Amino acid sequence: MLTLRWGSATDVGRVRTLNEDSVLAVPGLFVVADGMGGHAAGEVASRLAVAEFARLAERAPGGVQLSAEDLTETVRRANEHILTAGAERGDRYGMGTTLTGVGVVGVEQGEQLAVFNVGDSRVYRFAGGRLEQLTVDHSAVQELVDAGRLSAQAARTHPRRNVVTRSLGSDPGPAPDLWLVQPAAGDRYLVCSDGLTGELEDPAIAELLAANADPQAAADQLIGQALAAGGNDNVTAVVLDVLEVRAAEPSAEQTAAMPAAQTAAMPAEQQAATAVLPSVEAGLSRTELTH
Repeated sequence: MLTLRWGSATDVGRVRTLNEDSVLAVPGLFVVADGMGGHAAGEVASRLAVAEFARLAERAPGGVQLSAEDLTETVRRANEHILTAGAERGDRYGMGTTLTGVGVVGVEQGEQLAVFNVGDSRVYRFAGGRLEQLTVDHSAVQELVDAGRLSAQAARTHPRRNVVTRSLGSDPGPAPDLWLVQPAAGDRYLVCSDGLTGELEDPAIAELLAANADPQAAADQLIGQALAAGGNDNVTAVVLDVLEVRAAEPSAEQTAAMPAAQTAAMPAEQQAATAVLPSVEAGLSRTELTH
C-alpha cells in the first residue's frame, strides 16, 4: 500500500492568452498534457487526452486493479479521439498534445509507479537531494543531444527546441515510453510541461523542491518562479510525495491461516487525510510539431 500526497498548479503565463495545458491529479493517477496546433485547438487536444485518463481513474477507484497496459491503451484511445475531433472541424485539423504522467500500478512484486510520456513534457524524481529526469524528451534537439551533435545546455536555446517528434494526434498513433519505478518513502516526483523546464534549469527546480515540504506549496512556488523568469509559455506542475510504502495486507483467507500472535501484530488500517491506495494494480510515428 502506498500513502501519497500531492499538489498541482497551472498558469497561462505572461505571454499567451490561452492556457493549452491540461492537468489531472487524482488518487493513483497524475497526468500533464501540453496542447499544440493553433489557437484553441491545442487546448482541445490536451483536454481530450486528460479526459481519457479521468475516465480511466473513474473506472478504477479504490482497490480496482490498474496495469501498465491500461495506461498504454488509454494513450491509444486519447490519440484516436484527438484525430476524430480534428477531422470534424477544419480549424482543428492537425492539433496535438504532449502527454506525461505517473500512475500507480500493480505487479507481482507489489505496487510500483508507472512513468510514461509522449513528447517533451517531463517527469522528474527528487530523492536524497538529487534531481533525476526519468522521461526522455521526444524532440528534435534531444535527438541532436543523443547523437552527440549538441550539448544539453545549447539545446535550451536552439531554434528547434520546441519541435517535438512524438505527440498525440498522430496517425499512426505514437507509442508512449513507459518505465516501472519502485517507490520509496521520501521520494518526490514532479510532472510538468515544458513551460516550467523552459524557464527554470534543473538546479533551480531541485532547490525549490527541497525548500517546500508541502507539495502544493512546492507546485505553487515552481509556477511562480517560472512566471518570474519570463513566463513565456503555459506552465503546469504536479508535485507528488511518497509518504509510506507498506506491504499489502493479507486476504481474509491468509489471515485465518496465520497464528494468533502473528494476527494480533498486524497493523490497523491507516487513516490519513492524504490518499492511501490499497493494492492498486493498477510503432513510433515521427511527426514534427511545434508548440
